Amino acid sequence: MFSQGGLSLEQAPPLSIVLKFFITATLFGLLLGLFLLLTNSNILTFLTHTKELIVIHTLALGVMASFMLGALFQMLPVIAGVTIKLPIKKATVVHLLLVVGLLVQLSAFITQNSPLLYFLAGAYLGIGLLYATISMLKELIKIKDHSSSSKGMIYALFSFTLAILFGLYLLLSYGGYINGIHFSEIKELHYSFALFGWVSLLIISVSFQVVEMFYVTPKYPTLMSKYLTTILFTLLVVKSILLFLGIEAQAVTILFTLLLILYAITTLKRLSSKKRPTSDATVWFWNIGMLLFIVSMTITFLDSTLGTDNHLKEISYISFIGFTLSIVFAMIYKIVPFLVWFHLSNQGYMEAPMMHDVIHPKKAKIHFRIHLATVGSFLFSLEIISALLLSLSFGWLLYQLLFAMKKYNYIQKHTERIQW
Repeated sequence: MFSQGGLSLEQAPPLSIVLKFFITATLFGLLLGLFLLLTNSNILTFLTHTKELIVIHTLALGVMASFMLGALFQMLPVIAGVTIKLPIKKATVVHLLLVVGLLVQLSAFITQNSPLLYFLAGAYLGIGLLYATISMLKELIKIKDHSSSSKGMIYALFSFTLAILFGLYLLLSYGGYINGIHFSEIKELHYSFALFGWVSLLIISVSFQVVEMFYVTPKYPTLMSKYLTTILFTLLVVKSILLFLGIEAQAVTILFTLLLILYAITTLKRLSSKKRPTSDATVWFWNIGMLLFIVSMTITFLDSTLGTDNHLKEISYISFIGFTLSIVFAMIYKIVPFLVWFHLSNQGYMEAPMMHDVIHPKKAKIHFRIHLATVGSFLFSLEIISALLLSLSFGWLLYQLLFAMKKYNYIQKHTERIQW
């Protein structure tokens, strides 16, 4: 194996690990689109709170956690140089418990009156997700000389660990196993560490390396790459302490949102200065993602200072989801074609396909337009259309992933290998 662009590829895990998580994420995305279509068409009826829980957790766990855990199994060895022992075994355990746990959790939300389902959901998700985060954190902490990316990953994974623990508290409260006296505080912290700690910090950490490498951009300012993730995580911890002390954390939220807006603007500036002027859909995904991030954080800032109505808050939530999915899609269209080519080449196959033969750039451009239309339809509350477009978006990505897997398997079975 080899190293390229500051990446260590010697310990790259099997491709099956990444594709398993990615395909699972797209399937949950499809299920979510179908669920929204049926409920918006009044074929199914759910109470508002129940529907909200189903949508949020399908997105957060079924889609985002699947995408991000699959990516981490790949990126930790490559970006951070971390060796994950028995990766196939660990990934299989995590994947199985995540899928089963989420399905049980969604069943608990639907039935609403089954303490056993809440307990089982907590057990499956708690064991599976904590096993993943603790295993990864254990290896990351061993690194003696951390890069900005590896350090940020530690904060992201620790935030995810806290979000999981807070989530278990909430599930046990729903099931009646504990009195849930601090339910409202824990709920806010659960969302804060999941969205701003886990998702945002992970994206920021990865961007410090991949934006420069993929698009040949100027480096992020040293102060930002070196200290931003530390400051953001510290602010989350401070907010948690103030919340339990009953002290207003408005100033912390304001500072937090301003820093995230600054990061997004800096990323946009870097992308606009890229040295490769080619038309690339993944750049479009990054650009729209950062713009949506700015919209979301600006509304959060206004809500903390002046107060906003529920409609603006909904726009903030949709923009944040659009931001996360935009970056995930951008990464997938870069990662998957490269991994298929890399693994086949490294295995000695003479006819390893070029990356554009795995997923053609035109396919990514089509998906970008679908994604843009999806976000727009949600922002304008076009319920049926948005549900259809969401299904189409994930269905399109699922097809590309299955095609990549088919191409990989075909080359392995039907082409010759170089005998070393």
